[in-house]
Amino acid sequence: MSVPHNVRRFEALLYASLMLDALSVAVQDRTPNAEMTEPMITTATLLAGGMILLLVYFVWLAAKWRKNWPRWVLAAALVLSVIQLAQIIGAKGMELDSAIEIVSCALTTAGLYFSFTGDAQGWFNA
Repeated sequence: MSVPHNVRRFEALLYASLMLDALSVAVQDRTPNAEMTEPMITTATLLAGGMILLLVYFVWLAAKWRKNWPRWVLAAALVLSVIQLAQIIGAKGMELDSAIEIVSCALTTAGLYFSFTGDAQGWFNA
């Protein structure tokens, strides 16, 4: 059975979004100060990288193994990301990593839309 077009779009858009997330982590300000020490910055960076790898695994499970639950986890992660992004922009204003995250959230939203519509509806197993 060939992979439906909307599933391929979902996969491509989510992988592009996760690449942008990795770029966003790479350009974040890592200057140590009284609130963020060097070990805290290292830990936060490693946790962000681990989360990105976990989300890549979820996209792979959904697109290749036809699992339904990873789509819902990705949708929940999107909601949490949007909330966090709004808080960061409210506190620090618009920065380069925030702008990258906005594009990443838009790509994720489009990818998830494709995963729930069109020829993708019958693809995922419950």
